[in-house]
Amino acid sequence: MKNVLVISGHTDLATSVANKTILETLHAMLPEAEIVKLDELYPDFKIDVETEQQRLLRADIIVLQFPVFWYSAPSILERWMEETFRHGFSHGSAGDKLKGKKLVLSFTTGAPAEMYNQDGHSIDELFIGYRATCQLCQMEFAGTVYTGGVSYGNRTTPALIEEQKAASADHARRLVELLKTL
Repeated sequence: MKNVLVISGHTDLATSVANKTILETLHAMLPEAEIVKLDELYPDFKIDVETEQQRLLRADIIVLQFPVFWYSAPSILERWMEETFRHGFSHGSAGDKLKGKKLVLSFTTGAPAEMYNQDGHSIDELFIGYRATCQLCQMEFAGTVYTGGVSYGNRTTPALIEEQKAASADHARRLVELLKTL
């Protein structure tokens, strides 16, 4: 398989069930993938740009793994992109370092999926900016993997926690299947 870089944009994986399970399952299924946990590396949001750009250079496929917060990616993931996708590196007249790389969005929501697919709209429309980023950076947008209904509020019993873990492990399996096609 190609070099896969997974960037975890969860702000507090220690308290997560869904994203934590997804990453653990991915690690078990794709031990060669590099998994970067931004909350552990950069709790102060001070991104090591050189290190992160080197990770991007090694990757063929970049997966952004995150929970949806207020209809967007968490601020730490946005900060990571602001710092690493710099003019002259990812775009601009001399910025072609991400050219040809594939980007996959892998995300979860606390609310059920049907809450995001109303009035003829879909959750994928929330992330149209990532498609535009791919175009600007000459990357290929390679799809999304999404699981809804994995809210903190739904973790009130051991059985409900196990349901979330099972849904999250399934999410990871679907992500691996997508990655195998790229």
